[in-house]
Amino acid sequence: MAAALLPFIVFTALWGIVGIIGPIAVRKGPNKGVIRVVLMLTAATCWLFWLCCYMAQMNPLIGPKLEAPILKLMAREWGHPIIV
Repeated sequence: MAAALLPFIVFTALWGIVGIIGPIAVRKGPNKGVIRVVLMLTAATCWLFWLCCYMAQMNPLIGPKLEAPILKLMAREWGHPIIV
C-alpha cells in the first residue's frame, strides 16, 4: 500500500501547487481573475483525470485474452485441475 500512496501524494502536491500557488503568482492585469480561474480549473480537472486513470489501472475491467492451450498449460503449471 505504501508504494501506491507515493504517486498519489506526488501528483496531488503537483496539481495542488498549480491550483493554489499558481493563482497567487499571477501578475496584475485586466484578465487576472480569468487567469486565476483557468489555473484552478486546470489543476482540478487534470488531477481528477489523472486520478481516474490511476484508479482504473488498479482493477482493470478487461483482462488478457488467452487461448485454450495456454489456459490448460497455466492450470497444469499452477497445480489447478484442468477443466475441459
